[in-house]
Amino acid sequence: MFNVAGKVVCVTGASGGIGRSIATYLADNGAMVVGVARRESELMAWSKSAGGNTAFVATDLSDRSLMPENITQIESHFGAPDILINAAGINTREAADDVTAAGWDITMNINLMAPFFLAQGLVPAMQRKGWGRIINFASLQSRRAFPSGIAYGASKGGVEQLTRAMAEAWSSQGVNVNALAPGFFPTELTESVFADPVRSNRNAQQTCIGRNGKENDLYGPVLFFCSSASDYVTGQTLFLDGGFTAK
Repeated sequence: MFNVAGKVVCVTGASGGIGRSIATYLADNGAMVVGVARRESELMAWSKSAGGNTAFVATDLSDRSLMPENITQIESHFGAPDILINAAGINTREAADDVTAAGWDITMNINLMAPFFLAQGLVPAMQRKGWGRIINFASLQSRRAFPSGIAYGASKGGVEQLTRAMAEAWSSQGVNVNALAPGFFPTELTESVFADPVRSNRNAQQTCIGRNGKENDLYGPVLFFCSSASDYVTGQTLFLDGGFTAK
C-alpha cells in the first residue's frame, strides 16, 4: 500500500528545504521526480545528488502567464505526473502596517495561485488514468496568527480551504487532494527562528512531544498521502507539528 515506485511525481520548491527533502526521498523510493523551482543551479545540484530518476524545470511560479509552458515542460520528462506536491512557498514577514503591494502579491501568487493553476493543468491527465494525488502545503498559520505573518497566514488559510475545494471538485474522478501543515522544521523559511536558540527552544516546548521537527518526520505522512494507503482520504489537512496545535 505504501508504494510510489514507478509513479511520476512533480515537486515544487525542490531547490531547497522541505521540497528538496521530499523530492529526494521519493526518488530514493523509486518514483520519477520532476523538481520545479526558480533557482536553476540549486535544482541542478539536487538532481545530480539525488538517487533514482530525476529531472527539473526552472521557472518563476509566481508568473501565471508561464503556467501552460510549465505544464508542457513538466510532462516532457517522464510523462504526465501521477502526483503533484505543492511545496514551494514564501514568507515575506512583513508586519501588518508595513505590508507592501509587492509583498502581498508574490505571497499570494506563490503560496495560493500557483498550487491551484498548476493542479488545474495537471489534473486532466490524472483524470484520464482514474488515479492521482495532490498534496498542498498548509501551515500552523492556516489557523494561528503569528507576528508579521498577515500575508503568509492569509495565503495559508486559503490553502486549507483550497484543499477542501479541490477535493470536492476532483476526488470523484480518482484524484485525491490533501494538505500537510508542518510545524517548526529547520528550512530556509525558518532560518531566522532556528538562529535564535531561545526562540527555537520556546517553540519546541509549545509542542506536546517537546521538540521541533526533523527532516525524517516528513517522510511517513508524505508517503501515506502519495500512495494507495490514502485511497479513502481526501480534503484533509494533517498538522505535522508534534502537537503544537493540540495545546
